Amino acid sequence: MSHSNNHNANTSARRSSQPGAGHGDSGHQDTGLARRIGLPSAVALNMMDMIGVGPFLTLPLVLAAAGSRFAVWAWVLGALIAVCDGLVWAELGATFPDAGGSYAFLREIYGADRAGRWISFLYVWQLSFSAPLSIASGCLGVATFLAYLWPPLAAYPFPAWHAIHGTNLAAAAACLLVTAMLYRNLTSITRMAWILFAGVLVTVAGVIVSGVASGVATGAHPATGWQLGSLVGWPSATLLPALAQATLIACYDYWGYYNICFLGSEVRHPARTIPRAILISLGVVAAMYVAMNFAVLPALGSGRLLASDAAAPLRLAMVAELARSAFGRAAGRVLAALILWSAFASVFSLLLGYSRVPWAAARDGNYFRALGKLHPRHGFPHRSLVALGVVATAFCFFSLSQVITLLVVIRILLQFLLQQGGLLWLRWRRPELPRPFRMPLYPLPPLVAGAGFLFILAYRPHPLVELGAAAAIAASGSAIYLIRARSQREWPFALDA
Repeated sequence: MSHSNNHNANTSARRSSQPGAGHGDSGHQDTGLARRIGLPSAVALNMMDMIGVGPFLTLPLVLAAAGSRFAVWAWVLGALIAVCDGLVWAELGATFPDAGGSYAFLREIYGADRAGRWISFLYVWQLSFSAPLSIASGCLGVATFLAYLWPPLAAYPFPAWHAIHGTNLAAAAACLLVTAMLYRNLTSITRMAWILFAGVLVTVAGVIVSGVASGVATGAHPATGWQLGSLVGWPSATLLPALAQATLIACYDYWGYYNICFLGSEVRHPARTIPRAILISLGVVAAMYVAMNFAVLPALGSGRLLASDAAAPLRLAMVAELARSAFGRAAGRVLAALILWSAFASVFSLLLGYSRVPWAAARDGNYFRALGKLHPRHGFPHRSLVALGVVATAFCFFSLSQVITLLVVIRILLQFLLQQGGLLWLRWRRPELPRPFRMPLYPLPPLVAGAGFLFILAYRPHPLVELGAAAAIAASGSAIYLIRARSQREWPFALDA
């Protein structure tokens, strides 16, 4: 009995000093992090995360998966899923505006001293793999466009070992550079973020102009693949798997609208700022993607550019080829350099946000304690930052397609579906909980988002490898949690559980 009381006292002491101890703009305990991020910076960080290198690399991949008849529909379906899921993040982010984002959400939804402790630990464990995968995908994008600018980079630096390209080494170097750039206080990081964000906007504009000019030169119609009738008569056995694979890629490109939730303890007026940042960034980026698709897909769909290059780096850098085709070789190189800038900005934003998650869990006593330290001078989670940067550097030696697919499947199963179901459960179990932002049309957004993600999983071709990897991560994380929980007498081994 006395052990139970000591356990409850220790747990309460931990929670009283953690993110999540209070809610709203004024009810938070001191976490050691300064609230310096306003709405403009929050939107910029989200949009950098969302745009990055993804759409520039994956436009031809979506076209290859879905075909020109309905490639744009994959982007529309991806946008619908993103908006519905964004409303889930907006409500949870306003209700629990704490460092760690999903960690805080899952902990509070499922009970901080009950199953929520296991589920939130499991989330941080999978994030230790999925976050570095996401960061590595951006670094591989950086390396891809470097190879476009300097083709010898795509060669094999070690002739006897063809598993490693020069692009893998360049991606790893980019990851280490971003880690070094983020090893400083948040004020200087915010200034750098605005400089990087300006380059992202210029890049999107350059892609749209290049696509329109190339389409005019080839006579491609700007509405190619958009008509609703393009879906009629398509064999269902072919349509659903193709659309699922293309939508998987589109969802990857939209992701990032939630990045500000991971920085919840550093946001000014989070109950207002977080939902607005999510919805504004989603609306602006969705409009940009629609404009890019109308501009670019007709030219790519003509097949002329897709067939013009045999080398994989050039196929992936096809957007830069549009600029070269329309305006000459120098224009192609300029656009490739701008996309490099955008990719680098995305990695910057990703690593900044994700580095707060293991720190929040470790500070809560629910992850490896070594990661729960702030830098003694600049007050940022330096150990968590370095740990994720090192793991992401290792993942840079995978292929881009492997990284994207594994990332999406793991994230859907071990994060997004848990949050969507969790919000429904929280609304039913705790209707009295103050909610500064309540999503419209409830419960449709979480139901539609969940159905969209399940569609991707159910109809994607050959899903067993990624599903097996997700199951292995879930099983290993659960085993580690149970071992720790037994030694520390926490749920489900607490004497009063």
